[in-house]
Amino acid sequence: MAYAGIPAVELRSVSRAFGDVRAVDGVNLSILDGEFFTMLGPSGSGKTTCLRMIAGFERPDAGMILLHGQDVSALPPYERSVNTVFQDYALFPHMTVGDNIAYGLMIKKVPVAERQRRVAEMLELVRLQGLERRKPSQLSGGQRQRVALARAIINNPRVLLLDEPLGALDLKLRQQMQLELKAIQQRVGITFVYVTHDQEEALTMSDRLAVFNLGKVEQVGTPAEVYEHPATPFVASFVGISNLVSGEVAQALTGSPAAFSIRPEKIHLAALEACAELDEIAVDGVVRDVIYLGLYTRYLVALDIGVDLVVAQQNLHTSSMDVMAVRGQRVRLIWKREHNQELSASD
Repeated sequence: MAYAGIPAVELRSVSRAFGDVRAVDGVNLSILDGEFFTMLGPSGSGKTTCLRMIAGFERPDAGMILLHGQDVSALPPYERSVNTVFQDYALFPHMTVGDNIAYGLMIKKVPVAERQRRVAEMLELVRLQGLERRKPSQLSGGQRQRVALARAIINNPRVLLLDEPLGALDLKLRQQMQLELKAIQQRVGITFVYVTHDQEEALTMSDRLAVFNLGKVEQVGTPAEVYEHPATPFVASFVGISNLVSGEVAQALTGSPAAFSIRPEKIHLAALEACAELDEIAVDGVVRDVIYLGLYTRYLVALDIGVDLVVAQQNLHTSSMDVMAVRGQRVRLIWKREHNQELSASD
């Protein structure tokens, strides 16, 4: 990893509109050389448009895009040292796996022996040895994804752009490929810029991530920073599950009406006679609903002060029958004050 020096990718006050829709609105980003950086957000938040502008498929209406310090805002895609992996893989169905991977080298007229050597390296990197003579139609979804990745990496781009490349895979395979992608990125040392709407995916793979909303970046940070210390109500609600509290309820709990968030797993579900410490908040309510999820249980508790809070607890010593029996009971919720995260208003 080379996190020093000139950023691999830099967006300076970049905007892009489509008619009356401002898809990207004054975005500033600095992506470090060699890091796995994720642009996370819901559909229509501007993340894919940003990726397409970095690739050169779209041009910004305002602002600058720099790759390793060079302004590339007006350059076509083929003059940028980037490659893109798409969700649909875009493999050539009539070509073998080996020829698909070697395609970029064939275009550059790299000698056959060198092509074969580098294809063999890529097949080993993505664990597809022995499959070079197969056609894409003979591969699984995960294998096709690996071929697309190998084809993009073989040209040694300085930046690899990935547009929801795991979106077509089933959940178990997607989770497996998340770990493989991160491992491959660490081995090759290329800057990965990854676009996804999947919060778990972003938290699993990223060195840092940017949370997009309505064409703007709401927060940039490590997965732990963004999850544990969300900067805005949108980030708190979009990245994982969070309880958002403000106004009179916040006043009753903390003595201040300032908005804060509290993660469900930080709250302890206790009996009514449980006592809170000086550094803790305690509030009573009734368990309105119970959702058993195997690894943990999610409780929806209607507080006496007039708001619902979600509580999550691991099922370390309880069965599904145990947790379901809690529905309708009065309980006390207790959590440490330090786990309240103050929120600034979203623009």
